[in-house]
Amino acid sequence: MKIAYWILATVFALFALVQYNDPDPVQWILLYGGVAVHFALAALGRLNRTAVWIWLAAAVIWAATLFPDFVNWINMGEPSIVDTMKAETPWVELTREFLGLVIAALGCIFLLTRKR
Repeated sequence: MKIAYWILATVFALFALVQYNDPDPVQWILLYGGVAVHFALAALGRLNRTAVWIWLAAAVIWAATLFPDFVNWINMGEPSIVDTMKAETPWVELTREFLGLVIAALGCIFLLTRKR
């Protein structure tokens, strides 16, 4: 399991790294970077489950604020979200953000479901 933890720590660290040019980089770097740290700590046998619960709660609450935008995207027929973000397509960024939060939350859930 250590190898999986290190791989996921690297993946989430890379997620954090590519956020530097985002319009709101700090919150995304903290979110993904925190999940990366939790995976690294798990690989070292030092996982703090309380901290992971806090990260999970933050991701879920934040995602809940974007859920209406995600539903709107589905109702629009799920148009492509890999296009360039434009003023007339704000749903692209909002849907991407929602899905990023879901990925971070799933990472936390994965950590919490592993044996101590």
